Amino acid sequence: MNAPARLDSAPQLEDFPFRVTDHVRFADLDPNQHVNNAVYATYFETGRVTLMKDRSYGLMPQGLAWMMVRLDMHFRAELNWPNTIEMGLGLIKFGRTSVTFDQVVFCGGKCIASAQSTSVLIDEASHRPTPLTADIVRSFQPWLRRGVDVAQPVL
Repeated sequence: MNAPARLDSAPQLEDFPFRVTDHVRFADLDPNQHVNNAVYATYFETGRVTLMKDRSYGLMPQGLAWMMVRLDMHFRAELNWPNTIEMGLGLIKFGRTSVTFDQVVFCGGKCIASAQSTSVLIDEASHRPTPLTADIVRSFQPWLRRGVDVAQPVL
């Protein structure tokens, strides 16, 4: 069974094995001079896409692609410009055709936002969901979120 992440507990960046650093842009701000809530979806996308689209990780074989089907965000603190952020990602669940990630945005050692996202593996030609392969599941093993018991799929 997969243990759900608790939204009321403060995530620790070291529990997220995949990390990407980025900068808050002036264009990310809203009229209140903090990062607009919609921009966080882009931050989380940057983390996912950086991992998933790098073919060297073996997560996207030829003819297959990932389609995000769900994104649940939790805003934890205000973020301002200028700043540097660190985004973390860790896999928490395998489905038959999908994977679910815990994701975080940290700034100055503090968790600013967290999310759970689910992506479905699809055939690029038919756009239909495609079952995970043993090779893909094996390639995800380095990216399992620490502190979560991730059940391995039955293939």
